Amino acid sequence: MDRIFLSPPHMGGGEMAFIEEAFRNNFIAPLGANVTGFEDAIRMYTGANAALGVVSGTAAIHLALRVLGVGAGDRVATSSFTFIGSVTPIVFQGAEPIFIDSDRESWNLSPELLETCLKRDRPKAVIVTHLYGQLANIDAIAALCDHYGATLIEDAAESLGALSGKRQSGTIAPLGIYSFNGNKIITTSGGGMLVAHDPAAIKQAFFLATQARENTPYYEHKTIGYNYRMSNIVAGIGRGQMQVLADRIRRRREIFEYYKQALGDLPINFMPELSGTTGSRWLTTLTIEDRRIAPETVRLALENENIESRALWKPMHLQPVFVKAKSVIGGVSEALFERGVCLPSGTAMTDNDLARICAAFRKVFA
Repeated sequence: MDRIFLSPPHMGGGEMAFIEEAFRNNFIAPLGANVTGFEDAIRMYTGANAALGVVSGTAAIHLALRVLGVGAGDRVATSSFTFIGSVTPIVFQGAEPIFIDSDRESWNLSPELLETCLKRDRPKAVIVTHLYGQLANIDAIAALCDHYGATLIEDAAESLGALSGKRQSGTIAPLGIYSFNGNKIITTSGGGMLVAHDPAAIKQAFFLATQARENTPYYEHKTIGYNYRMSNIVAGIGRGQMQVLADRIRRRREIFEYYKQALGDLPINFMPELSGTTGSRWLTTLTIEDRRIAPETVRLALENENIESRALWKPMHLQPVFVKAKSVIGGVSEALFERGVCLPSGTAMTDNDLARICAAFRKVFA
């Protein structure tokens, strides 16, 4: 049987035209028309005021923290239930991460626990991850940040195209980031984007992302910068992917509904979607409520059928590298990690593929 991957790249067909254009014009160097074209496409799609293409979502978060002046002695509150790339830039800056647990209503950062942290620790910034393409309670979180004087950064690496009302994830906070890693809803093979309300923030981030070179006819540097700008070839892939983004979101949501209809009678709970939001359903995720069946048993059963699945993220406050970090924990993310599974969600899957996955999944419960 052919392998079914968790979330493989899915090209739309238009990517090669942008890549070939770059070759014809010899813009193989880091910057060129594809980079600015991709930035413009993201800006117009999301409604962001300004955008900057970089090498990864992690680099975008790092730049956001630099723009905010986060450094040694500062505290940054952040989602515990997330991928480590969301939080390592805090450490890069010599700041202290404080991990905030999830709420049950969204599986994302809990506004109630965040307020406990804001009162107690007075963090300079807050990073909220929109997990698996589903939005956190962003309005409540933003209001708390405004009240306590912390700047909010949206980690929308997994949620490009998700909506809170009519507002795009990543654009509600002053700063937001997206990822175009190989498994994301659209991909450039590797890349990211920083977006902002204030174009001046993007101008500063651009300076830092291009080695912080001063405007002189020779190379002069008064501060430390990074080689973080996106490749013109990579950006060409992104421009082609933007042409099919709406189709990819529609198909991800169709895949979720297929699973829900096919497996909904089993003792499982799917990741919820907050009222007033429309997630991208980047990955279909669920928890297994029958305590006799371990998620690892499900993963191995699917693997035996040549189907890739994955455990939910192990919370950051449980990671050995962060054993000494502060946290505000209510037990939600630990329970989700203990009982959770991610199912294949690639948009190139057929309904026959989905039927095969569901049959293998149901065998475990039978």
